[in-house]
Amino acid sequence: MTGSTNNHRIDYIEFTVSDIPRAKSFYGTVFGWTFRDFGSAYCEFNDGRLRGGFTTEGVPKPGGPLVVLYADDLEGTLARVEGAGAVIVRPIFSFPGGRRFHFTDPDGYELAVWSDN
Repeated sequence: MTGSTNNHRIDYIEFTVSDIPRAKSFYGTVFGWTFRDFGSAYCEFNDGRLRGGFTTEGVPKPGGPLVVLYADDLEGTLARVEGAGAVIVRPIFSFPGGRRFHFTDPDGYELAVWSDN
C-alpha cells in the first residue's frame, strides 16, 4: 500500500490570534490570501497552495517554527508588509540561494519572506 501524496508534507498552519478580522485584513492586504469563516472563533485561510487557520481559542503564542513565504518582488512585498503595519525585525539580507527579510505580524508572530532573485 502506498501513502497519499500529502504524506510527510506540511499540510496546514494554524495561528492563535487575538483578532480574526485584523489578521484577515493584514494577510489579505499583504499577500492576497482568501478566507472562509467557520463561526466567530475560527477562519481558514488559503494562499492558493497551502491552507491554514486563524483561531481565537487560546492565547497568541509568538515563536515556534518560522513560516517562510516566497515573493517574486522582495522589495515590493517589504513595502506592502510595512504599509500594513508590520514591524520589520530583520531587513533584507542575502543568504546562499537568495535574499529575505523577517517581520512580526500584528499578534507578534515572526515570519520571513524570501526571493531567489
